Amino acid sequence: QVQVMESGGGLVQAGGSLRLSCTFSGYNFYMYTSWYRQAPGKEREFVSGIDDTHVSTYDDSVKGRFTISRDSARNTVYLQMNSLKPEDTAMYYCKSRGCFSLAMCADDWGQGTQVTVTS
Repeated sequence: QVQVMESGGGLVQAGGSLRLSCTFSGYNFYMYTSWYRQAPGKEREFVSGIDDTHVSTYDDSVKGRFTISRDSARNTVYLQMNSLKPEDTAMYYCKSRGCFSLAMCADDWGQGTQVTVTS
């Protein structure tokens, strides 16, 4: 059964930190996992991503504050969020590309975890 599950969201004051986790299962291996966020009334936007060689990318708005990492043995990707700002408030979603073989891959989304940053 394919599953993508986020956790770690919550309520935090500006300047605080949270660590989000994304755990996925159901495929033979995973190639790329990314975090997106969606604030009320706005479109979903890319935050950060990491591939199976641990190469990571970030949106400019979070560079220097967020760090993505991957524990391949646990099929888990983390998003460490420091120096949080009220504008980081959003529902955070994990998207994982899983594969049964190199020719059989699919993207799956989790249900999201809410991050609220108060000023």
